[in-house]
Amino acid sequence: MHNIKIMKYIISVIMTFILSLSLLSQEAEKTVRSIFDEALTDRTAFSQLEYLCKNTKGRIPGSAAAAEAVEYTRQALIKVGADSVWLQKVSVPHWERGFEKCSIVSAKLGSEDLNITALGLSVGTAPEGIISKVIEVHDFEELKKIGRKNVEGKIVFFNRPADDKLINSFAGYAGAVNQRTQGASEASKYGAVAVIVRSATQALDNFPHTGVNSYEENVTKIPAVAVSTIGAEMLSQWLKSDSELTIHLISTCRNLPDIWSYNVIGEIRGTQKPNEYFSVGGHLDAWDIGEGAIDDGGGCIQAIEMIRIFKKLGIRPKRTVRAVMFMNEEMTGTGGRAYAEEAKRKGEIQYVALEADRGVMTPRGFSFDAEGERLQKLIALSSFFVPYNIRDFDKGGGGSDISPLKSLGTVLIGSVPEAQRYFYYHHSANDTFEQVNCREFQLGNAASASLIYLIDFFNL
Repeated sequence: MHNIKIMKYIISVIMTFILSLSLLSQEAEKTVRSIFDEALTDRTAFSQLEYLCKNTKGRIPGSAAAAEAVEYTRQALIKVGADSVWLQKVSVPHWERGFEKCSIVSAKLGSEDLNITALGLSVGTAPEGIISKVIEVHDFEELKKIGRKNVEGKIVFFNRPADDKLINSFAGYAGAVNQRTQGASEASKYGAVAVIVRSATQALDNFPHTGVNSYEENVTKIPAVAVSTIGAEMLSQWLKSDSELTIHLISTCRNLPDIWSYNVIGEIRGTQKPNEYFSVGGHLDAWDIGEGAIDDGGGCIQAIEMIRIFKKLGIRPKRTVRAVMFMNEEMTGTGGRAYAEEAKRKGEIQYVALEADRGVMTPRGFSFDAEGERLQKLIALSSFFVPYNIRDFDKGGGGSDISPLKSLGTVLIGSVPEAQRYFYYHHSANDTFEQVNCREFQLGNAASASLIYLIDFFNL
């Protein structure tokens, strides 16, 4: 009889627990629905993104536009009702673009200008530029085989395209981008005087795509520029007809001493565990040739929109929820490192970090840098997103700005939107507000806010 009573008690506890979970799930589903309803019917975030793009265009670290973006997003966080808003000092490089021109000159074919853009942190040419013959290569191994004898005194033209056979556009980009980041250093080792790099994009168009260039220690720094993919195709064809053609390259960019800028941070204080933090954001800086809507103004405004939605709907998180606009992701990543260093110094428990830096197209899901049972519980949250056709919840990575938090034990999450168009805009003058679809943007805003709410609600 005693055993029967114990069994009945256990069954009762289990049933109560199951009922409690069911009721909690119903509450969570209702809140998620309200988040999507609010995000999809309010255009505050879309208007904020338009202002950021049109009034702080070219907000490269160290620029006046970047300073204006810092102040605008600070004010935006105050306006949407963040409990506290502050600036975090960050040292950033100060690089300025100059006059740019690149002309092909051929005795056989005539002359033609190419659309180019200097790579970030590149050194410039003299005002009169460089006139030199060109040698085309596709990777560093080919450069090594050609050797100094055939490279010295020439401009190296790296012309390896992204692999269009790869469905994952980020994998295609990754397979081509090292010629941009390391090409100048590699070519310099063989005596090259400059490099021209095919833009890292799947697009075939006349928009050159910039990006950071990194010099190795103890190499002679040489000018580095990117050429549009149409320009790359043209140059390659001309070289087949006239291997003796020359390039006249002018790029008067320059590096100045580092200066100070800021991460912008706003938060809603947690009600139960205020010393545990969700850090949600994107990078505020953007390349100077575009408006930085896709990369990454949208990610920043998405974080501000999370604060607005929580405040508007009266969602009171247990843990402190922060919106973070990181500065200087594009160049040297000092914003993310400064944020992590201060968190470590203060002994903060950085519970979860979410970064949106893959564009603002239709949301597909999230990737989680987590392990074991916690990973499985996070993936299980996908059931709440099925009504919104957001289904891709997988193990993966976060983003470069939040990656320094991993050493603090933080679970890193990356938003995963539809990515086939991303590199058509990335780092180019084609990255403008007009490329953003309001509906897709709103869905992404709702998805990120909902995920943070659910992780906090279920203590995952």
